[in-house]
Amino acid sequence: MDAQLIAFTGVAAGMVAMPGADFTVVVRNALVSRRAGVACALGVAGGLLLHTTLAVAGVAAVLAAVPALFRTLQLLGGAYVLYLGVRTLDGLRRQRDPEPGRERPVVSGGTLSGEAVAAGPGDGSRPLRQGFVTNALNPKAPITFLSLLPQFVPAGSPAMPRTLVLALIVVAVALVWFPAVALLVDRLGRWLRRPRAARAVEAVTGSALTVLGLVLLLEPLTA
Repeated sequence: MDAQLIAFTGVAAGMVAMPGADFTVVVRNALVSRRAGVACALGVAGGLLLHTTLAVAGVAAVLAAVPALFRTLQLLGGAYVLYLGVRTLDGLRRQRDPEPGRERPVVSGGTLSGEAVAAGPGDGSRPLRQGFVTNALNPKAPITFLSLLPQFVPAGSPAMPRTLVLALIVVAVALVWFPAVALLVDRLGRWLRRPRAARAVEAVTGSALTVLGLVLLLEPLTA
């Protein structure tokens, strides 16, 4: 591996590990189960694969050239993240103040049943879909990669093979980082899934997703 690839791997690791909606959604799902957390992590990696593919193909240039399309995708992404946050906080509210005649959610295996955004063991596709959609609806990602990848293509080298390698490095880093986060959260699950701790984490992740969603929504509206 040449020096440029080593440098790019470090940059990619920093970008992938930066806390944001992806990180929060993976943690949120990992609190439900290891399977849900890893599935969500794979979904995030799938979203990054889409973005890097778009960057390599040059489609991201279209987003940069058509502001209306870019803003539309920004609004869709912000609305989805906001939806996840509001749904999480609403679950906490219903847990504290159950409707008349409705029992409080029971703790089963350390997890508050019915309160997770992610689905249970019977629907493993929902965490995967959440991870993918959360990442895929971020229109800044392909433009970031479109501007970043050419910086690590040596002068005189064929652009397509090199950018494909760089794109694969990004996806590989994501495939290591996000499942590792999910497994770590699951490892700490005995403590994190205690009712009081689980409610605290739910409140933090729900609030973080809500704030991130609002920021994503307000940014294109105030630009």
